[in-house]
Amino acid sequence: MTNDDAAELLARHSEALALFTDRVHAVRAGQWDDPTPCTEWSVRDLVNHLTAEQLWVPDLVTDGADIEDVGDAYDGDVLGARPAAAWDAAARAAHKAFAADGALERTVRLSYGETPAVAYCAQMTTDAVVHAWDLSRAIGAPERLPHALVAFALDEVTPYADELAASGLFAPPIEPPPGDSAQSRLLAMLGRRG
Repeated sequence: MTNDDAAELLARHSEALALFTDRVHAVRAGQWDDPTPCTEWSVRDLVNHLTAEQLWVPDLVTDGADIEDVGDAYDGDVLGARPAAAWDAAARAAHKAFAADGALERTVRLSYGETPAVAYCAQMTTDAVVHAWDLSRAIGAPERLPHALVAFALDEVTPYADELAASGLFAPPIEPPPGDSAQSRLLAMLGRRG
């Protein structure tokens, strides 16, 4: 990976976290129990999921821990009484871990095996983009995602899109609407109707 590629990835990662942060801070007090497009998750569940994912990053990338080392440290509620503050702290720590010198050149040990940190960062970026749309829809925020983030997520997901539904973590893909945009293609690939 060139320095330019690393800089671009870190820029997209930062933008994705900022987008999700904006949506988290837009959640009104009465919306935390509202449903989301992720049928099993409320708004709080969705934010909790993304926050827990960010909490893993320093352990895996900076400390070189593996899944067994971390165990169930981030299971359950990681948001506490101040969900937006919990998200903010986790997002800052995750970005700092990925942005550290040499971090993207490392290998991390994920549940499915050893993975280049650069691939892990790309997956985390895409997850934040897609879940920012989910959160936007759930709370009535603007659903239009930034073009650069949509393009990045499409490039990331397209090679393995067919495997995602089989993982049980994503709904089966749906047919995008006629005259579809890049965003609607991305969402349809991930089982969402934009």
